[in-house]
Amino acid sequence: MAQVVHNSVLLVIVVLLVRIGLSQQSSQTRTLLRIQQLLNFPAVLSTWNNNTDFCNLEPDSSVTVVCYGGNMTQLHIIGKKGAVLLPRNFSMNAFVNTLVKLPDLKVLTLVSLGLWGSIPGRIAHLSSLEILNMSSNFLYGGIPQEISLLSGLRTLILDGNMLAGQLPEWFRALPLLTVLSLKHNVLNGSLPNSLSELENLRVLSLSHNHFYGELPDLSTLTNLQVLELEDNGFGPQFPQLGNKLVTLKLSRNKFRSSIPAEVNSFYQLQYLDVALNSLVGPLPPVLFSLQSLSYLNISRNKLTGMVFDNISCNDELKFVDLSSNLLTGSLPKCLLSDDKNRVVLYARNCLVTEEQQQHPVSFCRNEALAVGIVAEGKKKDRSRKAVLALSIVGSVVGVIVLLGIGFFVVRRKNEKNTTKKPRTTLIIENPSAEYTSKLFSDARYISQTMKFAPLGLSTYRVLSYEEIEEATNNFDSSAFMGEGSQGQIYRGQLKDGSFVAIRCLKMKRRYSTQNFTHHIDLISKLRHRHLVSALGHCFELYLDDSSVSRIFLVFEYVPNGTLKSWISERHSRRSLTWTQRIAAAVGIAKGLQFLHTVAGVYSNKIKITDVLLDQNLVAKISSYNLPLMAESMAEVSRGKSSGGSKDHSDNERINQEAQADIYDFGVILLEIIRGRAFKSKGEINVLREKIQEAISSDSVARKSIVDPGVQNECIDQSLKTMMEVCVRCLLKDPFTRPSIEDVLWNLQFAAQVQDAWCGEYRSSEGSPVSPKLSIC
Repeated sequence: MAQVVHNSVLLVIVVLLVRIGLSQQSSQTRTLLRIQQLLNFPAVLSTWNNNTDFCNLEPDSSVTVVCYGGNMTQLHIIGKKGAVLLPRNFSMNAFVNTLVKLPDLKVLTLVSLGLWGSIPGRIAHLSSLEILNMSSNFLYGGIPQEISLLSGLRTLILDGNMLAGQLPEWFRALPLLTVLSLKHNVLNGSLPNSLSELENLRVLSLSHNHFYGELPDLSTLTNLQVLELEDNGFGPQFPQLGNKLVTLKLSRNKFRSSIPAEVNSFYQLQYLDVALNSLVGPLPPVLFSLQSLSYLNISRNKLTGMVFDNISCNDELKFVDLSSNLLTGSLPKCLLSDDKNRVVLYARNCLVTEEQQQHPVSFCRNEALAVGIVAEGKKKDRSRKAVLALSIVGSVVGVIVLLGIGFFVVRRKNEKNTTKKPRTTLIIENPSAEYTSKLFSDARYISQTMKFAPLGLSTYRVLSYEEIEEATNNFDSSAFMGEGSQGQIYRGQLKDGSFVAIRCLKMKRRYSTQNFTHHIDLISKLRHRHLVSALGHCFELYLDDSSVSRIFLVFEYVPNGTLKSWISERHSRRSLTWTQRIAAAVGIAKGLQFLHTVAGVYSNKIKITDVLLDQNLVAKISSYNLPLMAESMAEVSRGKSSGGSKDHSDNERINQEAQADIYDFGVILLEIIRGRAFKSKGEINVLREKIQEAISSDSVARKSIVDPGVQNECIDQSLKTMMEVCVRCLLKDPFTRPSIEDVLWNLQFAAQVQDAWCGEYRSSEGSPVSPKLSIC
């Protein structure tokens, strides 16, 4: 009898366990199908349905589900490369709320799925997570602090998103973290010292962001093998590193020190890239013989010294780039072998060779003098020249220190028919396009980076007055482009053949060049694909007290006129398609986002006439709020001297100025949509109300408002989105207007919808559309 009871109890337990298991599997199935729905049924999940046995699903490169004991522990979903944004009704909060119904997940991979929005803190409810990879999506905002609660987290990969803000200190709360990869975002600020405490870290990848400043001591990370920091603003000192590195990528930063001798202990190093910095000092010959090194790129620095042909090389070295430095001597014979698999580049040095373009030795010596890399005897001679120069220019000592130049040559400029005091012109000795002075080394702002700076844009530099005169043919009337509140503008051509726009600012008050240090520093770093970027400057001084008489700012020349001429003036019967108009709006928004979030420049008062189009019809903001354009330098000085007690009022002022820019952008967007100019604010308000009504109406009402020239080109969803953004930007209450990030996201959504429709249109035509006939 007892045995029968015992067997019955076991049977009941088994039945209960089976039911619990089936219920759990049913719950997991519902969760995964809900995820499929929230992801808008992507092609990679097309086989999922109610009958799918997920725990026994055949894994492939796109989808993998792993279960242990009936519980789902791993979920990998990788969409197609270049996935577009999920629809506007997608909610990141709802998506994460669904994910947390899989509480046993240890590995979560959600790559290239079009996810957008900020990462909800609720993701920390997946308390078992050890690996989290959400790269190649459209996530924005900061990294939520709740992630610090995932104490077992070992890998965090958020590459290729739009994450912003600073890297938080709380990473020290993740002691097991071995991989931290945040490449291709818009993160900024300096790195927290807490990174030095992550003793298990093996991979640290922060490339292509807006970080700047000195790096924390990374020599404490004794397990670090991969360090990728390229395309930021780190510097000026070379980082302190451990000797177990395998990959070291530091290119496109602001390092200005020498390469430390400790590199000779990097026996495991296979990949070294320090190109496009301002590294100085001798080239360590040990680099060629590091036993594991296969890739070496030190190009475009200011490394000096003599290279000897008897230096030994590692046989594994397959790529070497020494180009654009100040090296003399002979190329090592070991690099001149007949190995077809080895690439060696060494142009633009002063090496004794007829191969690849070389400068004369005098060039490297002069350039070394410019950056202060001189022999002891030459230093004394240099000092004597500096004393002579100082005796000529008198009170400009502060400028000499700031610019890091040996001396200035001051000449008197004769002015006809004037009673003003004679002016003088600063002439920099051996001005060089590659010159990098202390003035431009401060990395508080993002500088010329691959991500933002226009391709081919030359390095910011100081120009001589003679160069300005020559570029404008001595300010010939044919070079005069116009005059406005921001000074006279001349068109010019530099010696290298490039066309430029030169803005001449006459100072209303007398200030020394020291007063302009901060402003010139900022201007030199305002470089972005959608800004008309500054290429250099020249000071003209009064002879009597060396105060600044005029400042010449040299900008890139944008040849295709204003956006207004393409939208509402229709010069030469030219006009932009709807797709091109959206692209212009996106470009302006990206330029504003850079000014706000990276450079901290607000109250730009941009108008549609301030937006220029280049040869590829890329929109560039030309008249943003440059500090030197202020009506009074006294106002600028007061703005700089605000103390800590004014932080709150400063934040309020910044918010107000940012929202003023949003309103001005809305006015531009209104003209882009309507296709004509507006004479008054009242007219703008009337049309805003009319667009608001059309948004709530139908496509016919919306099409009746848009520029007739593009009525047949725009898909309704695209037009409606543009109208919604426009109306929100023009709201009377500044605090109800959208952020620039919100504006940009919606415009990009409108562009993608339009592009998708254009793709279908071209497909239906059966052949590519002629550029002349294309409506897209």
